[in-house]
Amino acid sequence: MPDTYPVRNPRTGAVDYRFLIRSEAEIAELCRRLRAGQRAWQQGGIATRVAAIQQWKEAVQHRLDDLVSALCADTGRLHESRLEAQLLGSSIDRWCAIATDFFKPLLDKPSSVPFIHIQQELAPYPLVGVISPWNFPLLLALIDTIPALMAGCAVVVKPSEVTPRFIEPLQQTIDAVPALREVLQFIPGDGRTGAQLIPLADLICFTGSVATGRQVYAACAEHFKPCFLELGGKDPALVFEGADLELATDSILWGSTVNCGHSCLSIERVYVQDTIFEPFVEMLTAKAARIRLARPRPEDGQIGPVISERQAAIIDEHLADALAQGAQLHTGSKCCEYHDGGYWCRPTVLTRVHHGMKIMAEETFGPIMPVMPFRDEAEAITLANSTIFGLSGAVFAATWEEAQRIGSRLEAGAISINDCALTAVIHEGEKNAFKYSGIGGTRMGPAAIKRFMKQRAFLIKKEPVRSPWWF
Repeated sequence: MPDTYPVRNPRTGAVDYRFLIRSEAEIAELCRRLRAGQRAWQQGGIATRVAAIQQWKEAVQHRLDDLVSALCADTGRLHESRLEAQLLGSSIDRWCAIATDFFKPLLDKPSSVPFIHIQQELAPYPLVGVISPWNFPLLLALIDTIPALMAGCAVVVKPSEVTPRFIEPLQQTIDAVPALREVLQFIPGDGRTGAQLIPLADLICFTGSVATGRQVYAACAEHFKPCFLELGGKDPALVFEGADLELATDSILWGSTVNCGHSCLSIERVYVQDTIFEPFVEMLTAKAARIRLARPRPEDGQIGPVISERQAAIIDEHLADALAQGAQLHTGSKCCEYHDGGYWCRPTVLTRVHHGMKIMAEETFGPIMPVMPFRDEAEAITLANSTIFGLSGAVFAATWEEAQRIGSRLEAGAISINDCALTAVIHEGEKNAFKYSGIGGTRMGPAAIKRFMKQRAFLIKKEPVRSPWWF
């Protein structure tokens, strides 16, 4: 009998979906077929690739409702699912424009030796393996996939086993484009499936936890495969005297709680100058208390269920640890609430926190806002940088110039100035993950395409000139 995997509904807790786990032989054959299709995909040129991916965009538009329904069943939330599906078209247009400009013909250029000329060529990795997480199933499955396709690679994607329902309607849109289905396939699977892809692909992109990312990194090293890892975050927000507190509290509330806090770039630590600490906490608490759980229907509130049952246990552990060590709860939950089989966490504001608590040191991945005071800029920077993570962060100050100056001292890759999590919506800024938040090139901008290509240099002697370094 084929091996099947049970999938839990995050709203009801019921196992209402199953998928088949493909055998090692089936996965190997799929990868072989994708490799066979990659050469024509590459040789067709960028105009052919853009045309195929634009055709895919049209196919997605025809199945948008099915895709949203599947994402909503996967995650239990509606607004973010609609946004994920609707933004796919604009994402495709953006990458098509970047790629068209990126692949303009390169000119022959002279070298430092007058009679030697240089021509550059880029060669795509034939097969890219993408292993993506459950928090934004569609967005994070495609954030590496589309630029890799633009580069001329074939791509096999293994999304999280927690949120696999969207794969079927999405694959149907891919299969509607003959040129694309030869080089792009989504396969449902668990951790074993992801592990099997590593020796079969030429390059691996992984998005997920630091713990799993380290295992992926070790496996890629064993097989001498390059990899790009986008891992966890514990993003800080710094609020200084003179900042607009209405704006700061609105932004931090959104940045901490959107998608139930299930985002690597969620604000998970808030540092506020002691002179404005009390009014800030009072304002943030009042706003957080007004945010409602999206139940019993998805459209009834703003905060959806905790998608992963395992994540609910981590949130509970972090809250229990903080409260046991003296943290003060201003609004929210002492633990996740259990309703009709699903786990829910209200926007939660904590004070009297310190860095000895898990809530300030480990990735919580929930709508929790621990707020800690600081005296001056030096202390704020020290607190913000006292972490193994370095994904992104935010700074609020009296002026954007002051905030940017302070932000330049943060050890993180994307710093939002007088706002939060801007890297989630502004994709032009090229950035890297710092520390344990990841490794490898930027996902943003033209350099994201170049990640999937190896460089070849032709060193050309055009005239019969004797080289002075010969014997």
